[in-house]
Amino acid sequence: MTESGEPTGSTRRMPPVEPNDGAHPPPSERQPSSDAREPVPTLEQGDSRAGRFWSARRVPAALLALVVLGAAGLLLYDIAAVRAGRPAMQWRRSLADGLAERRLDDALVLTGAGVAAAIGLWLILLALTPGLRDLLPMRRDRADVRAALDRSAAALALRDRAVNVAGVQSVRVRVGRRRAKVRALSHFRELDDVRTDLDAVLGAGIRDLGLAKPPALSLQVHRPEKKG
Repeated sequence: MTESGEPTGSTRRMPPVEPNDGAHPPPSERQPSSDAREPVPTLEQGDSRAGRFWSARRVPAALLALVVLGAAGLLLYDIAAVRAGRPAMQWRRSLADGLAERRLDDALVLTGAGVAAAIGLWLILLALTPGLRDLLPMRRDRADVRAALDRSAAALALRDRAVNVAGVQSVRVRVGRRRAKVRALSHFRELDDVRTDLDAVLGAGIRDLGLAKPPALSLQVHRPEKKG
């Protein structure tokens, strides 16, 4: 039996609540840490100078590396064999004799020089141009984020807007880096009215794509060809 005045269940004494004098604010009112308050890096008006994406050029680089590696390995092996007292390979002797006998104005020498120069210019062009022409850079609203839109996706978005204009029967859209070419066929309404509506709709569509350098709009509206 239990004595009167004592609780029957197990209890735990709660600590006394001290008055808050403002020196130690409660956890809910504490200021967040400096990491949580660090702002996201953004750009003021978007970077219209966003550059194009550069291609890795893996296939040309791999082919060039294989050719150079094979030629260098074969030449070093032949030089080592000659140093060891063995005769040079037939291709090396033939090449040396041919270069010694042929004149600089020989057709074969000129052809080889032209091919080598063309390959060199092609490699220089690959090294100096970004490639990836199908990707259109988009405006940069954040400093650490870059995005691009595929040209076919941009053309499809503009086409979907154009076909919703009254009087448009069919539309063909080609989006380039500098110009968006649109050719529409209208089977009713006046061509000037259709052209005005298309110009407004496609102009807004190009702006909504969010491209760093929006392409200029080239619009043509025609009637369908009469059959028979």
